[in-house]
Amino acid sequence: MIAALRLWFRDRKLASAIVLIALAAGLAQVLLWWMGPAPKQNDFVGPPRSGYTLSNFRMWSYNPQGQLAFRMHAPQLERREGDDSLYIDSPVFDLASKKPGVPDWHGQSLYGWVDKSGSLIKLQGPVTMHRPPYADTAATDLVTSDVTVWPKENRMVTAAPAQMTQGASRMSGVGMRANLNDNHLELLDNVHATFPPRKRKS
Repeated sequence: MIAALRLWFRDRKLASAIVLIALAAGLAQVLLWWMGPAPKQNDFVGPPRSGYTLSNFRMWSYNPQGQLAFRMHAPQLERREGDDSLYIDSPVFDLASKKPGVPDWHGQSLYGWVDKSGSLIKLQGPVTMHRPPYADTAATDLVTSDVTVWPKENRMVTAAPAQMTQGASRMSGVGMRANLNDNHLELLDNVHATFPPRKRKS
């Protein structure tokens, strides 16, 4: 029996080689399946969100305490594929006051960018902001460019020239930090200011 099997293999060398290779490949696959690592779990859940464009949109964002942080409207908003942040043309916005009786800041810029959490805004190009008068405080106007805003904290900074006018008072400088909650404004360089004398009470 064994001699006959040897003769069969000797007379059919090519067929024998194919059978042996197939057996070796099968054995290798079984060993790989048995000794290899477990297959990775698929973390993908549902289809990815697609990009979109909105025209004449309005947006409201709130802080963790449920207070309004900012409002914005613009002729166009674009959310690009694979990026949760928003790219905005000619935004008009309101930064909400956190104090009763104090009006909101109203402003506009050439372009805007909002991160996906709504906690960071970049206003690009010329930026103008206005706050109406209240109590014994005159109307305030701020003119600058390329501003970074944290609307939920009412903070903003810029490295560009900035000018603030409040009634007859005027301040200008290069670079600015501001906390709109406590009306704190800091100009960083090349500062000029004009404060007219106050009228004496009779």
